[in-house]
Amino acid sequence: MQQLILASTSPYRRELLTRLQIPFEICAPKTDETPLLNEAPSITAERLAAAKAAAVVTQFPDALIVGSDQVAYCGEQRFGKPGTQEKARIQLRMLSGKKVVFHTGICLLNSKTGRSHLRGVATEVRFRELADIEIERYLTKEDALNCAGSARSESLGISLLEWMRSDDPTALVGLPLIALTEMLRAEGLPLP
Repeated sequence: MQQLILASTSPYRRELLTRLQIPFEICAPKTDETPLLNEAPSITAERLAAAKAAAVVTQFPDALIVGSDQVAYCGEQRFGKPGTQEKARIQLRMLSGKKVVFHTGICLLNSKTGRSHLRGVATEVRFRELADIEIERYLTKEDALNCAGSARSESLGISLLEWMRSDDPTALVGLPLIALTEMLRAEGLPLP
């Protein structure tokens, strides 16, 4: 079996990939994540997923390399990882009562053959109308500084939402496992 590499340092992606019960290694990709001028958010996510996989290919010449990226947006506004409590507060106020799309790009690159699989999985989410006191309670209890849109749906952030819609529930967390397992099977990896 070819070595499996996750080109990401995200603890959320690592945790999700662990669900497949396949041994894998982690390698930090060095990629510029700046969107290109006039680039649609979905294109950014898919381009960066492929770039992250390609960034580590020389280190692993006979491996299956997984790259993933996510872009959250509402209309023309993109929402990245807030990094600070104040930016998280601002994001959550802006997203209150709104529908947001989290587009997750996933790429599986076979470094031995050069074959790659690329897909985007969109998750639509509607935030509840959030009072400032609810935002404060949430930010006091949840470390949401490292997730796009400041809402960790796999944890307390689920309480901020009215609904979510997606073909793959793991996409919102950052690694669409349904799409990834299809790609891995296409590369000959035996999965149930």
